[in-house]
Amino acid sequence: MPEEHFADRLLTAIEEKRSHVIVGLDPDYDLLPAEITTRYPRAGYETDAEMKVACFREFLTALLDGLRPEVVAAKIQVAYFEALGAAGYALYQSMVSLAAELGYVVIADVKRGDIGSTAEAYARAHLDVVGADAVTVNPYFGTDGLEPFFRRAREGGKGVFVLVKTSNPSSSELQDLPLASGGPVYGRVAELVNGWGEGTEGRRGYRAVGAVVGGTHPEQGAKLRRQMPGVPLLIPGYGAQGALARDLAAFFDAQGTGAVVNSARAILYAYRKRAGDWREAALQEAREMRVALWAAAGRG
Repeated sequence: MPEEHFADRLLTAIEEKRSHVIVGLDPDYDLLPAEITTRYPRAGYETDAEMKVACFREFLTALLDGLRPEVVAAKIQVAYFEALGAAGYALYQSMVSLAAELGYVVIADVKRGDIGSTAEAYARAHLDVVGADAVTVNPYFGTDGLEPFFRRAREGGKGVFVLVKTSNPSSSELQDLPLASGGPVYGRVAELVNGWGEGTEGRRGYRAVGAVVGGTHPEQGAKLRRQMPGVPLLIPGYGAQGALARDLAAFFDAQGTGAVVNSARAILYAYRKRAGDWREAALQEAREMRVALWAAAGRG
């Protein structure tokens, strides 16, 4: 195994910061503080995309710098950057680099999946060239569509989070369908994740191949935690989507670790509900989330 094992790094960050919090970088121009948007008037740029990139850069840079005491990882949702074209993708690359420089574990939320040769290009792009520590992937293509990502987990110290049970309401349309065995589709994907992660265990017993399990499905999440011991869980759905810290207690292992919880809008735009400076509002939101999750994990 490579020296810097992904799960070891993630669990170490959890212990050092006493935090399970991930901040999701999902920049939305319409939700930015007026202090930011007024500083970059449209008239000063050739395109809307260039203007928005300037706004996002200042906004996200300040937040990443300020949230370090409370947050272990940054999950950068590439769609918001790709929507701005080449300038947006360049910003995505720079945000990955900045988050790494600031000491975050960096997860590129790209949800890629394709035939083997194309998957190799995706893996090279986001893990080798952009340099994220981990990516999210879609298992629909099966093993050959994911092997390029898994190889980097086995040999290069990278992490992979496979979509198992997602947080969106209509996930049940496919993921909950019963199989001939009697179990749901997401249960079969969990079995595959167990197999895919064999041989990627780190010093702490956790694997470099993890699973995305939505916090909006606490009963399924509890079952999946039992079904996938040693698999790190990435939990979306906290905050704006409705999941609360108390809903997530069973997502953690007996030692109160093994899972990290993402919040994007609730942290990034906390100033919309809290008085005062937008940076301080985000920090306070992340701090309260950290404390609540630490308690829910039985360590509070």
